[in-house]
Amino acid sequence: MTTIYDIAKKTGYSITTVSKVLNDYPNVSEKAKAKVLAAVEELGYTPNSSARTLATNKSWMIGVVFAEHLGVGMAHPFFSEVIESFKKHVELYNYDLLFVSRKMGLKEETYRHLKHRGVDGVVVVQSLGDDALDFTEFNMPTVFIDMPEKGAHAVYSDNKQGSTLAVDYLYGLGHRKIAHITGAQTMYTAVERAKGFELAMEKHNLSIPSKYIVDGGYYSYEGGREAMFRLLSLTDRPTAVFVSGDEMALGAIKVIKEAGLRVPEDISVIGFDDIPLAKHVDPPLTTVKQDKELIGHQSAALLLDEINELGKNRNGKVIPVQLIKRQSCMSVDHMW
Repeated sequence: MTTIYDIAKKTGYSITTVSKVLNDYPNVSEKAKAKVLAAVEELGYTPNSSARTLATNKSWMIGVVFAEHLGVGMAHPFFSEVIESFKKHVELYNYDLLFVSRKMGLKEETYRHLKHRGVDGVVVVQSLGDDALDFTEFNMPTVFIDMPEKGAHAVYSDNKQGSTLAVDYLYGLGHRKIAHITGAQTMYTAVERAKGFELAMEKHNLSIPSKYIVDGGYYSYEGGREAMFRLLSLTDRPTAVFVSGDEMALGAIKVIKEAGLRVPEDISVIGFDDIPLAKHVDPPLTTVKQDKELIGHQSAALLLDEINELGKNRNGKVIPVQLIKRQSCMSVDHMW
């Protein structure tokens, strides 16, 4: 069984330095951290959790809370990729994750439960909006993913910019009748994407008929289907649709095809997220990519700094987005 002494021998660092790296002390050089962690990986070292807890007064456990309307948690492709990235980063510092029952949501009893379990910090995947809990009274290191939270660390995508990229692209293809299937307007991300859509349309001096904005609900496939039914029922239907989430976009495409129309020949479609399935559907979906790896990594780094009392700046970290062009859009000139 590999011991801390084996790590010290392998790296050439003292037992004290190795111990500081393993226990995530701040006064260790990045070079030492990298070398020790590489040796840990190579030798398969596993620290004794009980001894480590006693020595550091930490549980080495991070609570994970999902506070989102769909109630799907890890089943959603966006959330699963973000948490996997978060998990990979905190595991380098020997932290484990404790998943709170999704039925609890972000409530006072959730935080009391997490305090009872002795977690060192909490990561909250949150899209609830104004009805979310004010966590500040609980005095626990916390980072929020997917929306800003006043007085707290938060990591989220540049949602308005994503909408701008989508509208600019469609405008460049000659589209002037552009509709938007929004997410439920109780969700921060959906509100921001809708605002971005409206601002981008205004920038191009394009009018938005009221019936061109349809609420698709909580980013579900069925929500996308229902919203697209409503758009197809219009006498003057749009030539392009920007959809606030990829799963909704897939539902919208299905409805378009069921109506005997084609994507993109009759209606162009753009999604938001770039879930793994997006590139495998027919046609492959043009979408706004969220950098889920970076969101998870940044969230982990912020929370670890907070746990170790290194987090000073609590402003939100806005992660850039990117338009991924595939085959679900085409120019108006080629549509007829």
